[in-house]
Amino acid sequence: MVETFACSFQATELSARDGIGSVVSKLRDLGVSEARAGEVQIALAEAVNNVVEHAYAGRTPGDVRIRCNLDNDQLWINIWDAGLPLPDNSLPPGNPADISGPIADLPEGGFGWFLIRELTSDIQYQRTNGSNELSLCFEIELKNR
Repeated sequence: MVETFACSFQATELSARDGIGSVVSKLRDLGVSEARAGEVQIALAEAVNNVVEHAYAGRTPGDVRIRCNLDNDQLWINIWDAGLPLPDNSLPPGNPADISGPIADLPEGGFGWFLIRELTSDIQYQRTNGSNELSLCFEIELKNR
């Protein structure tokens, strides 16, 4: 059995938080464990926040569209936006940030793509006709099925 659901929202911090929350709430309702739903939330928040902060940087915020396809063992989340493309039109490597120095010198950012890569089993990116599509795959075990 495949469940498909979608949402869209404007690429602002507040709207993104609400959109991410609605996706995660639906996953919980469909039987995704609390722990796994939390991991999906982290990766999805990192990806969507990148759209808000970078794809629409210096531009009027556009729309973000999310479609989820959930079956008994995988969840695919597709995220579309019409913002700027990823640098070099490719996924960042997601190397872990260097945290070896003093606490005061720790980087504020640089953890997002590392977290996304750690929490997903597959990531795909394409830019078509001025639109970005990021696809995230998560291994899922549904409870009560």
